[in-house]
Amino acid sequence: MANEKAIFAGGCFWCMVKPFDSLPGIESVVSGYTGGHVKNPTYKEVCSGTTGHTEAVEITYDPEVFPYEKLVEVYWQQTDPTDAFGQFCDRGDSYRPVIFYSNEEQHRIAEASKEALEKSGRFDKPIVTKIEPAAPFYPAENYHQDFYHKDSDHYKAYRSGSGRDQFIEKVWEK
Repeated sequence: MANEKAIFAGGCFWCMVKPFDSLPGIESVVSGYTGGHVKNPTYKEVCSGTTGHTEAVEITYDPEVFPYEKLVEVYWQQTDPTDAFGQFCDRGDSYRPVIFYSNEEQHRIAEASKEALEKSGRFDKPIVTKIEPAAPFYPAENYHQDFYHKDSDHYKAYRSGSGRDQFIEKVWEK
């Protein structure tokens, strides 16, 4: 079976790479932008809020080794699915949580997973993460790629300072 792609937006793309990067069957995790109306946007343009894009990661994976269902489970555990207006300290549309599906199977899996999460009782507020058709994905500038490797001290300070790590520990590591 050929490799497939999954696209997830969950706030700062720096924080969305590492959780997927070391999983079995993952070929690559690329930081970038999707969901907007400007071709090949820059980081500065996306941050301006005028392009309609959100920061996201595009994961190339082998579904025989690590199926899409498991990728979606990992995704939920990296985000606050009750916050539609950004993630943690990052606010605005460019940081909104979205699962972008590439085909009807991914759509079905994402919707079923969202419904199961809603019914789980883990959250007191509604699950507001959007599930939308995939749009063109534009890789971010090179300095954003593999940021957790390139500047690990900055990455760790950012994750902790954003409140992401504390949220994940409180909600998911029970």
